[in-house]
Amino acid sequence: MQQNQPVTSSMPCNLCGGHDVSVLANHSRNGGPLRTVICNHCGLVWSDPFPHDPRQFYEHDYRVEYKNTYAPKPKHILRAGKIALDRHGKIKQFLSGKKQVLDVGTGGGEFAYLLKSLGHELQGIEPNKGYAEYSAAAYGLNLQIGFIQDAILPEEHFDLITIWHVLEHTEDPSFVLSTLRKLLKPDGTLVVEVPSIEATCQAPKSTFHEAHLYNFNLATLRKMGEKVGLREHSHVFSADGGNVTLFFRRADSESVNAEDLRIEGNAARIQAIVRGHTNPAHFLTAAPYTRFIRRMSRALSEKIALKSFENNKDLLDQLYQSSKPN
Repeated sequence: MQQNQPVTSSMPCNLCGGHDVSVLANHSRNGGPLRTVICNHCGLVWSDPFPHDPRQFYEHDYRVEYKNTYAPKPKHILRAGKIALDRHGKIKQFLSGKKQVLDVGTGGGEFAYLLKSLGHELQGIEPNKGYAEYSAAAYGLNLQIGFIQDAILPEEHFDLITIWHVLEHTEDPSFVLSTLRKLLKPDGTLVVEVPSIEATCQAPKSTFHEAHLYNFNLATLRKMGEKVGLREHSHVFSADGGNVTLFFRRADSESVNAEDLRIEGNAARIQAIVRGHTNPAHFLTAAPYTRFIRRMSRALSEKIALKSFENNKDLLDQLYQSSKPN
């Protein structure tokens, strides 16, 4: 089907409820068929239809397909530990004193373990049984195995809730945000980080893939929060523009009317960015070359670092202690 052609979606937009969409792409980054559409009223982007059953995929298939393992490898732990330190830097303003923290999509447990080691009460939830059991055993984490949509957790209990690169994988992101709002204390903070659909740091062919059911920009993520009774406290983009992190607080109202969920001009903005992100344009920038250099440098530094450790927990302990987060 021709790109940018107006069509009717098989499911309503998860933000504004519309069916009036345009086709953004017809293939995934692997070259397989994947129809990606954009809502013409608000600009939310999603795979239509979904390429897989999300519950089955993330419980059993995702870690093997993308990491080729049921438990994290040492190099993945080292990378995730460095990312955990970066994430801590983003949220440390909300961590004065001992906090009740919920980490949604705990993965290998590196970020949750960092917060636990800093003295916070940490509750995690992770749908993949292998990763959840590994991180609970390796780091002594308090985890539920399953999806946040089904979790049994106390309402208005958490000072801080983090959901890093998880929302885009869920089949109903509005419901997920609504669920998290209920778990948040009235003065608590919800931290949501997702890839930005406006990013041009990656190769054009890598923009859409099966694991990301939804794609957001700042406007759609902010509006989805407003829909369920959340208001923006602040936001930040990663240095390369690839990710957007939005800090939410609870709002007084839990919803806005359907007309207010539309975002004038957002679909046209996103379509223009996606159309303009071509191979010639991309490879005339520094992005692909600096990324290659970073990857080569990372591989070398990882090889050196991993020689010194036999235990994955010791690896994280040394990394965190040398970085002295507080």
